[in-house]
Amino acid sequence: MLPKGWTDLLRQIVLFCGAYWLYRLVRGEVGDRVGVAFENARHIVGVERSLGLFAEPAVHRWAEAHDWIADAASWMYVNSHFAITTFALAFLYLRRNEHFYFVRNMFMVSMAIALAGYFLFPTAPPRLMPELGFGDPVADFTGVDADTSSALVNPYAAVPSMHVAFALMLAFPMARSARHGAVRALWLAYPAVVAFVVVATANHWWFDGFTGALTAALSALVARELFARARPEAWSWDPHPGAVRA
Repeated sequence: MLPKGWTDLLRQIVLFCGAYWLYRLVRGEVGDRVGVAFENARHIVGVERSLGLFAEPAVHRWAEAHDWIADAASWMYVNSHFAITTFALAFLYLRRNEHFYFVRNMFMVSMAIALAGYFLFPTAPPRLMPELGFGDPVADFTGVDADTSSALVNPYAAVPSMHVAFALMLAFPMARSARHGAVRALWLAYPAVVAFVVVATANHWWFDGFTGALTAALSALVARELFARARPEAWSWDPHPGAVRA
C-alpha cells in the first residue's frame, strides 16, 4: 500500500503540512495594510478597464442570476482548494509515486512565491467593493463572514490566486498520469473551472488568476531546473526506476 513505507509517508505529511500551515500563518501576518490593499485593487480595475478587459462584474452578475451556478461556484470555492488538492496529492503519492516528489517541490516553491506576492502587493478582492456591483455569494451560501483578518485568514492575500496556481500544478501532472481519456479531459478542464469560480464568486480579479498561472509556471520551472537537476534520481518528473526519494 505504501510505496516507500511509513517513514517516507510521515516525512511527506510533516513536510507538506508544516509548509502549508507556515504559509497560512505568515499570510495572516503580512497583510494588515487595508488602505494599500484597496488602492492596489483600484489600480487593477483601472488597468483592466484601460485594456477593455474589466469583465468581472459581468461574470459575477451572470452567476448570481442563476442560483444553482452561484451555489455550485460557492461550494467549489470553499471545498475544492483543500479537498481536491489533498485527494490528488494522496493519489500521486500512492499510485504515481515516481511523480509525487516533483509536484511536491512545485507546491513548496509556489507557496514561497505567494507569500512574497501577499507582502509586496496586498489586494482587496472584488467582494469587498460593492460599489462596483459585487456581492459575496460564498458568505451567503455558507452563512460565514470570512472578511476578518486572523492568524490564518487574510482577505487581502489575493495576488497571486493560489486556487488557480494549485489547480494548474495538479491538473497537468494528473492529466499526464491519467490512463483514461475522460479522466485526462476532466483534469485539463479543472483549471478553467477554478478560474471561473474565483471570479464568479467575487473572490479574485482575473489579474489574480493570471498571476496565479504565472506562479504555477515559475514553480514548475524551478522544480525542473533547480530541484530536479540537483537530485534527478529523486526529484525529476521521470526519475530512474527504483530511485530512493527523500
